[in-house]
Amino acid sequence: MDAYIALEDGRVIEARGRAAGQTHGELVFTTAYTGYEESLTDPSYEEQVLTFSYPLIGNYGVREERFESDRIHPRAAVAHEFTEDIIEWFDRENVPAIDHIDTRELVTSIRKQGAMQCGIVAGPNVTPTEAEAELSQCQSMSDHVDIGKRVTTVEHTTHGAGDIDVALIDCGAKMSIVDSLVERGATVNVLPFDTTPHIISSMDPDIVFISNGPGDPANFEAAEALVAELNGQIPIAGICLGQQVIARALGGTTEKMDFGHRGINQPVRDLDSGKVVMTTQNHGYTVDEPGDTLSVRQVNVNDGTAEGLVNEELDIITRQYHPEAHPGPHDSLGFFDEVLSMTEHDVLKPSMTTDQ
Repeated sequence: MDAYIALEDGRVIEARGRAAGQTHGELVFTTAYTGYEESLTDPSYEEQVLTFSYPLIGNYGVREERFESDRIHPRAAVAHEFTEDIIEWFDRENVPAIDHIDTRELVTSIRKQGAMQCGIVAGPNVTPTEAEAELSQCQSMSDHVDIGKRVTTVEHTTHGAGDIDVALIDCGAKMSIVDSLVERGATVNVLPFDTTPHIISSMDPDIVFISNGPGDPANFEAAEALVAELNGQIPIAGICLGQQVIARALGGTTEKMDFGHRGINQPVRDLDSGKVVMTTQNHGYTVDEPGDTLSVRQVNVNDGTAEGLVNEELDIITRQYHPEAHPGPHDSLGFFDEVLSMTEHDVLKPSMTTDQ
């Protein structure tokens, strides 16, 4: 099966087609060498083409219990080599996949030039011209103004039966976030990304939690308005996109990064303790300025970007990385204990939940 990937920098690279199809999106990479099932089902990859820097993907099969959502979210996948097990999964979900590419060179290009748009074609007798035609249809991530609708829950769902009621605003939430809260004694109400303050007030939860999600945080205006209206009335927490939305709601600004943070070995320093932990990350935007309401509590060791924000008086705490870490290290799981401790309830602490 033939395949081509047309890049924004003008190159067209020949590849081996493994799962047929034609598509386009923002080309990004992850450095994670395990957890391909979790990465591929992470809603934060919506509208992107995911390149794996690790050379062999699919070597331990595909197990549904590892999924973070109900489907593959990247529009296509790229690797040096895919195994047959994972190709069967791509075929079932009609997601194009290509391999036999020098992914080392491709990742280096993204690091030098930034995340770039691409077009991909895979199938019998496909041509470079068809890949270039797909590339011409690409939009920037900021132009995907309706991206939240494609990753949010359709209706209110409830998980767990604990004493702490969490209203989780689903902007593309990973199931591991829900599981981490439930394990600690929470009842998690997963709500659509455009839930109104009136609905939240009628539910009277103990905490509002803004989830991770794809794309530009500026396109999640409803979640931003929710935080702006409820801050000071109820504890608020957020992860990844959630941190960005909360910062914007409270006077901060966000910006697009050159190639983002995507992998399981990003070092983060806590400014109070000086402690450094390794973290799992997947984001292309970051908080540029936190504003006057929030203080930066943690920073990325590599580039100094904000990794944790806090306002203790207002009971607001956020993380840019993924403390639930699927895949990745468990260094920062204690974040969920911090979140739930903002309520008046006792927090159940399962094994391996505190910072190590």
